[in-house]
Amino acid sequence: MCWSATADLVAGVGVTAVGVACVTRVRDSRDLPLAALPLLLGAHQLVEAAVWDAGGGGGAATVAWAVVALPLLALWVPAGVWAAAPPSARRGPGCALAVGLATAAALAYGIATRPVTAELRAHTVGYRLDVPHPPVLVAGYLVATVGSLLLSADRRLTVLGVVVAAGAVVCFALWRLEFVSTWCAFAALWSVLLFDWVRRRPAQAATPQG
Repeated sequence: MCWSATADLVAGVGVTAVGVACVTRVRDSRDLPLAALPLLLGAHQLVEAAVWDAGGGGGAATVAWAVVALPLLALWVPAGVWAAAPPSARRGPGCALAVGLATAAALAYGIATRPVTAELRAHTVGYRLDVPHPPVLVAGYLVATVGSLLLSADRRLTVLGVVVAAGAVVCFALWRLEFVSTWCAFAALWSVLLFDWVRRRPAQAATPQG
């Protein structure tokens, strides 16, 4: 994933297949948004394959990739966790969702009003978006995506949150200039853990899992 157009294409097809399996195994409609996340992540990898083929730049593929990676994921992940949680366990995910909504709005505005560019760097892609207060937006993004999983009160989602958080640290340490690209690529592979979550979910998730 993200090391070449071919790698992105293969990863995208594989993760999309995981997404199809997740959606077809859903037994509770509240789980559907989170179960469908691998479909979004798989399509995201396919879009990055188009970024590779275009040689980077600021074309439609780059903008589409940024829309999914930044505002859409910042909103989709906490919304999915909130929807899947029983009413008694929604306070934490609800706070993460509020942060995600504000972060997604700021990122969407930045994408709509400022140029987004991609640069091919050896075996990774670096994306550049000029937004105000980037440390604040990065913090809000991580609270929305990783934080919502950690606050889910669902043991398997909490484990997924820990794995995603660890992956984010590794990606930032090894590929700082390409952090968003590499983190999203690894997140796509974590869709397998989401499939395990869907597979083990009861038809009616009335209480949080301990």
